[in-house]
Amino acid sequence: MLLCGPSGSGKSLVAARSGLPVLRLDDFYKEAGDPTLPLVQGSSDIDWDHPESWDADVAVEAIARLCATGSTPVPVYDLSLSARTGEETLHIGRTPLFIAEGIFAAEIVERCRERGVLADALCLSRGPVTTFRRRFLRDLREGRKSVPFLLRRGWRLMRAERSIVTRQVSLGAHPCDRDEALGRLAAAAAGRQTRQQTPA
Repeated sequence: MLLCGPSGSGKSLVAARSGLPVLRLDDFYKEAGDPTLPLVQGSSDIDWDHPESWDADVAVEAIARLCATGSTPVPVYDLSLSARTGEETLHIGRTPLFIAEGIFAAEIVERCRERGVLADALCLSRGPVTTFRRRFLRDLREGRKSVPFLLRRGWRLMRAERSIVTRQVSLGAHPCDRDEALGRLAAAAAGRQTRQQTPA
């Protein structure tokens, strides 16, 4: 299950409440200093909300490996440092379903579908003002970036939220709120479990 939505839309909370194993796609960000990192137009700020700030190829391989083997190495990424600080192995065992969540999840919907590893793709949306407030408080609490950077980013994302959701939906994600997302996740997990238990 791919779970996307604007930064601060509640993806991590929904993933945690689902009870399913979770692959954090934010751990596949590129590191500061990578020459391919995009900049915010008219600014010297790195645009961490642009898909080119993220390594889609490695993320798709990790998803495919989890589906095939039940485990995969994943980078440990420190958002405050914009750097990978290590690597760990994610084990999901024989679970019939897991969630890959992150702001760029919609970017790999078609690639996952082509590889036969997509159950569903959901896009969370809770409104620009609510998302702005939740995102800013979270990022401030976690010390992700400097306050001026967070304010500039937050204002830019609030104005762009509707277009962000429109793009993610156009890439194949179903728009929904938290309750609908949890319902679809529960239904998908139950359906997979039933099929797994049914004799061939």
